[in-house]
Amino acid sequence: MAICIFPGTFNPIHEAHLKMAQFALDNYKFEKIIFIPAYLPPHKEINKNLASHRFKMVEMATANNPKFEVSDIEFKNGGKSYSLITVQKIREQYKIEGKLNFLIGTDAFEKIETWYKADELKKLVHFIVFDRGVKLSPKEGWDFELASMDFVDISSTEIRQSHNETIQEVKEYIENNGLYA
Repeated sequence: MAICIFPGTFNPIHEAHLKMAQFALDNYKFEKIIFIPAYLPPHKEINKNLASHRFKMVEMATANNPKFEVSDIEFKNGGKSYSLITVQKIREQYKIEGKLNFLIGTDAFEKIETWYKADELKKLVHFIVFDRGVKLSPKEGWDFELASMDFVDISSTEIRQSHNETIQEVKEYIENNGLYA
């Protein structure tokens, strides 16, 4: 099965995330995109109490696409969400022999060498990198390609402040639960 993972904080999930996933389905012929909300991202300060809300919002946002799946793999771990561990578990779960496809933005990929056991991670993953307005420095030894999707200038930070540019159900969920107030 041709799958691709899309790990992220999704704080909250928004239209650009869905556009990236749909672009990957349409252009790389994946059968499934697996969204993996981080429980506790190691590179970001985040309110731990929002974890279950972030997960629920990803479920809501992806529910209408049968080729989108949401994994709780990082929630089951209960600690910091390291991509290497997630990748290893997904490869085992889906019996993946070669490299696992992984959607990521240039903002996160630019810092990839600082990630937990990055040298091991780069042996297991093919990254599909989307423009997030950050110029990439050379990445020796990393298996990646730049997606040809046009840059969509939406940030989770702006959404937390205005609740605009997100999926209607997610916007209502944020307002009904008093999140990001």
